[in-house]
Amino acid sequence: MADPELEAIRQRRMRELQHGAQNAGQQKAQEDAKQEAEERRQMMLAQILSSEARERLSRIALVKPDKARGVEDVLLRAAQTGGISEKVSEERLISLLEQINSHTSKQTKVTIQRRRNVLDDDD
Repeated sequence: MADPELEAIRQRRMRELQHGAQNAGQQKAQEDAKQEAEERRQMMLAQILSSEARERLSRIALVKPDKARGVEDVLLRAAQTGGISEKVSEERLISLLEQINSHTSKQTKVTIQRRRNVLDDDD
């Protein structure tokens, strides 16, 4: 007694729901992997940075997250290659930041263009 068109719609909808559940599972796995990688990254940073340096880096991350991420990458690479033998102090972090700033300083140029109104005469 069931309408064949209605049955086809139901089957198609069931397939969509099953496919959606698989995609949701894959997304959750990807999110979990990202979160786990970020936790490992934070643990490594905690091992190589002093508490003051970590605090300074977190303040920088509030203002310029991309810059802080770049500094973290430099520190992690140095630690993995054996370039860091002891915890990085706040002073050493500041000198590293100054070096990075000197290499990546961008010159900002401000140009002021004044518009003159054709109808107004200042004469």
